[in-house]
Amino acid sequence: MKIISLLLILITASMFSSAQKTNFYSFKTKTIDGASFDLSSLKGKKVLVVNTASKCGHTPQYKDLQALYLKYGGDKFVIIGFPANNFMNQEPKSNAEIKQFCTDTYQVTFPMMQKISVKGDDIDPIYKWLTTKALNGIMDAEVSWNFQKFMIDEKGNLVDMASPATSPNDKKIIKWITAK
Repeated sequence: MKIISLLLILITASMFSSAQKTNFYSFKTKTIDGASFDLSSLKGKKVLVVNTASKCGHTPQYKDLQALYLKYGGDKFVIIGFPANNFMNQEPKSNAEIKQFCTDTYQVTFPMMQKISVKGDDIDPIYKWLTTKALNGIMDAEVSWNFQKFMIDEKGNLVDMASPATSPNDKKIIKWITAK
């Protein structure tokens, strides 16, 4: 019985230890152009992660996201957009079409990644980490709609989340960006 208890303790400790070692910088993805993108290249920056869609009532948030990026983006802050078609077919476009739409309509210059799934059986590993407390150590946060925002600190840790309806210019987000 002692051996079984000891094994359970070791397994649990191992799982907890590995969950604590995984952070946002542990992942790699692809840009909207298909190039590999190592999120560890963002170490030292706060990162606002947003799942986007081009045919959503929240799509005009691209304008505010771009303004936020122009004002605060650089050495200390970045926004990353992840197009997703998980909600009512509101992002049916290809990566090339999404890029063209974002550039032409909203002059987006913040990094856009390839289209992924942000929920369900085919959820991207980044979003699995963002939405699962056992992996991120902070919270369970199901993605409820397009333009949900996740806040990552300079060390790659999830610190908070803002709902899809929350404006990118919300006090909560600005305060987080500007806090030292």
